[in-house]
This record gives sequence, structure tokens and C-alpha cells, in this order.
Amino acid sequence: MNSMKIRRTAIAMSAAAVLPFSLAACSDSGDTEAAPAAAAGDEAKTGASSSMDDSMTGGEPFGAACAGVPKEGAGSFDGMAKDPVATAASHNPALSTLVAAVKQAGLVDTLNNAKDITVFAPTNDAFAKIPKADLDKVLADKATLTKILTYHVVGQKLTPEQLENGSFETLQKGMVTTTGSGDTYKVNDTSNVVCGNVKTANADVYIVDTVLMPK
Repeated sequence: MNSMKIRRTAIAMSAAAVLPFSLAACSDSGDTEAAPAAAAGDEAKTGASSSMDDSMTGGEPFGAACAGVPKEGAGSFDGMAKDPVATAASHNPALSTLVAAVKQAGLVDTLNNAKDITVFAPTNDAFAKIPKADLDKVLADKATLTKILTYHVVGQKLTPEQLENGSFETLQKGMVTTTGSGDTYKVNDTSNVVCGNVKTANADVYIVDTVLMPK
């Protein structure tokens, strides 16, 4: 009898000792399975957040001059989005003087091969504000022309939100400042953005009504 009692007591003690480890193992297993599910949920949330952020920062072109952009073809917004910036600009008749200046300075390949840039692109009317004699002189001076044109290029893509109160280094190494909100922005307090947030294959373009001069 005493022998049986001792044996039963030993079995009970063994079971009591093993039980916590069994429960712990079950608990660990449950946590391991729950973790990937939680991670997957977080990943899904992150993906949704990223998509939402992209849609918010992408935006549409804005400004009065955007109405003059062709609705279809290479010069349309969809068409320009497929070409690098110098090529895209060549399809817009309102930028023909700028395109000619870029070719004169030998910057076509430089701009087309650059990655993730912003170009403040003066219209033909912007160049027309410069006295013809002065403009002809600049166009004939490649070094000066290159300085002026590269002053219109920032080495990163800029969203409209970044233009609200911004200061950015240009490829010419000078600084441009931007102010505004909504669909009204100025560059260096002198040049108005007349059609902004235009996408090309490698650049964001803001068409402006005044040529920017390096400071």
C-alpha cells in the first residue's frame, strides 16, 4: 500500500512539474503563429499608407497656362510623361526658345540623362521680356547661357507642398527660393508658376513666366 501511494505521489509530482512547460510551449507556439499574422497586417497597412501618400503627392498639373497644353499626342501631359525632360519640352511650342537655348548650350543630354530633377522652365514670353540685344548676347555666350539654364534646375523632384516656403540649391550651385500655396507659386519673388507639377520621365516641371537670373 505504502509503495503504491509513493508511486502515485511521484507520478502526480512529475505531472505537476511537466505541466507548466507544456503550457509555456503551447503559449509560445500561439505567439509564433500570431506574430506573422500581425506582421502581415502591419505590412498591409504600410502598403496602403504608401499608396495613399503616393496619390497625395503625385497630384495633377495646375495653373492657367496648363489649358494651352495639347490634350493628346507627344506634347500632352501624358505624352510628356513618357519622355525625358529636354525631349518633352521640345514638344511644347510655348517652350521653343528654352529648347533652342538648351541646344545652344549643349545641355540636351545632360538634362535628359539626369535623374529625379526639377526644372523651372521659362516660356517664350518669359524670354521675350529680355531686351533682344541682351538675349542675343547671352545666347552667343555659352558659359553665361549654361550658368543661367542650370540655375533653373534643382537636383531633386519637388512637390507643390515643398514650394510653399522653400529654398533649394540649383545645378549652377546658386539658390532659388519659392513661396505660395494651392495653385499660386512664385520663384525668387519675381517669376510666377503658370503651369506646375508637369511630369516627364525624369523630372518635375514648373513652367514660369520670367527667366531666373543667378544671384
